[in-house]
Amino acid sequence: MAPSVAPVARPLLDGAEPKHAQLRAVLAAMCADQLAPGSAIPSERELTTTYAVSRATVRRAVESLVAEGALRRVQGKGTFVAPPRVQSHLHLASFTQEMRRRAKTPSTRVVRVASVEPPREVAAWFELAPGLPVWWVQRVRLAAGEPMAFEAGWYSPVLLPGLDRHDLGRSLYELFAQEYGLVVDTAEQTVRAALADTALAHHLDVVPGDPLLTVDRRSRCGGRPLERVTSHYRGDRYEVHVSLDSTMTDEAAAPPTGRNR
Repeated sequence: MAPSVAPVARPLLDGAEPKHAQLRAVLAAMCADQLAPGSAIPSERELTTTYAVSRATVRRAVESLVAEGALRRVQGKGTFVAPPRVQSHLHLASFTQEMRRRAKTPSTRVVRVASVEPPREVAAWFELAPGLPVWWVQRVRLAAGEPMAFEAGWYSPVLLPGLDRHDLGRSLYELFAQEYGLVVDTAEQTVRAALADTALAHHLDVVPGDPLLTVDRRSRCGGRPLERVTSHYRGDRYEVHVSLDSTMTDEAAAPPTGRNR
């Protein structure tokens, strides 16, 4: 990682704009004009001294930029300028296909593969009697060697017999197509915000409490349930792009109903 640069003092004025907002603007400009991705920003002590503000003010300014994805924290090392986010379009592509499309080398670290009894809701979605085992797969997805997402998914034991005998470090969609003749043709996705717990922080190389983009996907092949997976993407490295147009049906354009989540 590139070294930090010494901050150039700029007076923070007492007035309508809070000092943490002024400092945030200073740091944002520093990231845009002076520091390359991967460079460390000045330490809390340096910023506190240079701009004559409290540590609480510094932390609030930095936290704001971390939440926006402009900065990333590395536990025990410091805070660094984040590289540009990977943008994902909502369509039926695998993580591997997404990364290849963006000229990033994808790889996978398999954490767990097991045949276990699922929750009743999952068994019902797969149209299985309670108590029957389902494939449970956990994987860390990487791009250019950097952890990008943690996936935890249930997979059909009916459509995917012997799944544990295959290399699950590759694209599962390619595996399903080549080894089982199955192609995901329909899916439902829900995107929500979440915070990294201790386990997710460990897998994704972030700090507990960092923002995540969580995607729940339920996929089918020929109308048959195939996959039910939750993917946790690093909030500082991932964003979702959605194209909208005026051809949406009234039903699709209507605001969601029901309980808040």
